[in-house]
Amino acid sequence: MAIPSLEELSTQLESPNLRDRMVALAALRDVPAEDALPLIKKVLYDESLQIRAMAVFALGIKQTNESYPILVNILESDPDYSIRADAAGALGYLEDNRAFEVLNRAFYEDTSWLVRFSAAVALGNIKDPRAREALLSALDSSEVVIQQAAIAALGEIRDLSSVDAILRFAQSEDWLVRQRLAEALGNLPTPKSVSALKFLAKDSHHHVSESARISLQRLADSGYQVEE
Repeated sequence: MAIPSLEELSTQLESPNLRDRMVALAALRDVPAEDALPLIKKVLYDESLQIRAMAVFALGIKQTNESYPILVNILESDPDYSIRADAAGALGYLEDNRAFEVLNRAFYEDTSWLVRFSAAVALGNIKDPRAREALLSALDSSEVVIQQAAIAALGEIRDLSSVDAILRFAQSEDWLVRQRLAEALGNLPTPKSVSALKFLAKDSHHHVSESARISLQRLADSGYQVEE
């Protein structure tokens, strides 16, 4: 099957048919970032939220010099919370430390829990240690998914000083919280981490126990002493 030309994709993105536009956007995965960007920009404000979400996601994958400022603008000003959340996630994909301030602000100030969740995840993805304070505060969120994101992100930024704070979730009723904890501890080599992982390796939920065993192996492979 012949690969559509940029001109064909551009025309397809202007089609009144939603499926045509979706197919064209999906086809951009095989197009170099610099060539894809003008086409992505054509549908950033499409009437379809699904198309807009795909376009925002594409900006995080097709990284150019323009991707960062466009995503920041969307995160700070778009009226739709789901699109702001997508923009926060895409900024995480960029792994650009310039995004720390805008993501941190979105975490504290956005009215949507989904945006705050995406911002917490993205703060972990950019691996900026300055995110510690925001992520620790997220542990006290009333939204369990935000707690999950914060635990995972604290592991991503490898903040050893947060181990005590996240260990309180070792007996959480939510198995996904316990799994995120097991995964995070694999990036946090401390004696308390090892003890908690050995406890979690006996968890009644398979995903939790398996994650704990993988994390123990990761610590061992890195040279950290996990056996007494």
